[in-house]
Amino acid sequence: MGGTPWSTTHAGVHRLLKVRPLLPQGATGLLAVSGGQDSVCLLKLLVDLRPKWGWHLRAVHCDHRWRPDSAANADFVRQLCEGWGVPCEVVVAEADYGTEAKARQWRYRVFEELASQERCTQVVTGHTASDRTETLLYNLLRGSGTDGLQALAWQRPLSHESPMAVVRPLLGLTRQQTGEFCRQFGLPIWEDATNQDTHYTRNRIRLELLPYLKEHFNPGVDATLANTAELLTAEVELLEAMAEELYETSVLGTAAGEGGWKILRSPLKAAPLALHRRVLRRVLQQVTPVQVSFEHVEKLVALLAAPNGSQSDPFPGGIIAVVDGDWLVLKPLMVP
Repeated sequence: MGGTPWSTTHAGVHRLLKVRPLLPQGATGLLAVSGGQDSVCLLKLLVDLRPKWGWHLRAVHCDHRWRPDSAANADFVRQLCEGWGVPCEVVVAEADYGTEAKARQWRYRVFEELASQERCTQVVTGHTASDRTETLLYNLLRGSGTDGLQALAWQRPLSHESPMAVVRPLLGLTRQQTGEFCRQFGLPIWEDATNQDTHYTRNRIRLELLPYLKEHFNPGVDATLANTAELLTAEVELLEAMAEELYETSVLGTAAGEGGWKILRSPLKAAPLALHRRVLRRVLQQVTPVQVSFEHVEKLVALLAAPNGSQSDPFPGGIIAVVDGDWLVLKPLMVP
């Protein structure tokens, strides 16, 4: 590579990208760089592989303003990127996104806007197998189904409206491996003090739960649970394709004021329970203003075999479900 350092990690990611077209030849990628070891490892790998692939790389750093050193962190990232020939945009939060979820939503809005401006085809993040394991555990403890447990797929659409994809080339590496890579090449790392703050649920999983599981149950729990997430990803894709077909043949959807949503019961009753739940969850996601729970879905499942005239108690948003022959009708609750 004309003097560029080469390692087994370079070789592994290079081979992976030949098998999984996450960043095709000549792609324009927007790299999310925090300055921590995973994102610095990602940046170094892609910069070194760039001559082989002809990529055009851009970087973005999101400054949440959560820490007194956040501006210095942003300067560190900008200088690191530009030193490696990667233009870097720093975006500073205008509001206080006080929770992990709100901060993440803001970051991904930034990624989408900047990727569109820069005509990037992919947004590239430094998520690892360790992140995948932590996300699986986080979602499991919150009561997620298989969609949540698949945890960080190799790629996904950036949003429902965007043609761009989020891609994660480091999902085959653990956080220990990205740390070893950074040490091997003497890469500078910005230590984020909030990563040690156990007020954040994900940090408690990483700092307390996972070390306990490694010591007492399975030293290789990172890789094992990441593999579980990989298996679930393929199974969710299959179930989603089957549920889509069933949805098309059994659901008639209109605005609630125009007669409500109508679900044909007989095709659903003839299908497996896993598909019932997926189709009914999808309908509820479109008619209720809150996150759909297991209990919400089960109320509709029970009505698939209920007598004519049966109805549910109200769902959030004032919608009820009523059995009308072979139809299950979701409509506004008529208040006397």
